[in-house]
Amino acid sequence: MSIKVCILDYGSGNTKSVFNLIESILPDVSISNSVSAIEEATHIVLPGVGAFGTSMEKIDQTIPMDSLMDSLFVKKKPFLGICVGMQVMATLGFEFEENKGLGWIEGEITRLNSSGYPLPHVGWNSITKTKESVLFQNIEDKSDFYFVHSYAFNPVNKSLITAKTTYGEEFCSAIELNNLFGVQFHPEKSHYAGKKLIQNFIHLK
Repeated sequence: MSIKVCILDYGSGNTKSVFNLIESILPDVSISNSVSAIEEATHIVLPGVGAFGTSMEKIDQTIPMDSLMDSLFVKKKPFLGICVGMQVMATLGFEFEENKGLGWIEGEITRLNSSGYPLPHVGWNSITKTKESVLFQNIEDKSDFYFVHSYAFNPVNKSLITAKTTYGEEFCSAIELNNLFGVQFHPEKSHYAGKKLIQNFIHLK
C-alpha cells in the first residue's frame, strides 16, 4: 500500500511549512480536513502554533472528529502532533484559562518554570532520549531541534515520554502512546534532524 499523508488544517500558522517538508520526502501529501482525505490517508499530521484554548476551539469547528477517531483508534493509523498539535492530545490545558483537550493521553499542559529564562522558549535546544522510539531512529541523542513555546505536556504516565529537554526545568519534548506520537519542537524548522524524524514517521506502518 502506498503512503499517503493528510495534514489537518485548523488555521495553524505552520501548516504550509510542514507540507513543504513532507512533500520534499513524499509526493502524496495533502492539506485537508475532508472525511475522504482522512479515510484515504495512511498517516495523519496535526501541526500547531498558537494558544491551547483557541486551537481546541478551531479543531472542534473544522475537523471531522468521528472520521479522525475512527482512523486513529479503530484503523490505528500513525498520528503525529507538532507543538500545540501535541499539546491538544492532553486532558487539560492551562494557557490563560482551563480548557479541555482531546483527552487521548492523560495529562496537563502547564506553563514552563523557566527559572528566569525568557518565555516563550524560542530557538534551538537539544533533546535527551529517555527510551527507544522509532521516531528517533538514526537521530543522535542530544540532537538540536527548534522550539517555540511557553507551555509543556505533563503526562500522568511518565513512561510515555520518549525525549526531554531542559529550559529552566526539564520538560517533555516528545511523547508516544501506541500509534500516537507528539513532539513539542518543530521538525519543519529543525533541518536535518527534523527531516529525519519526519522520514521515520511516514515510514511507520
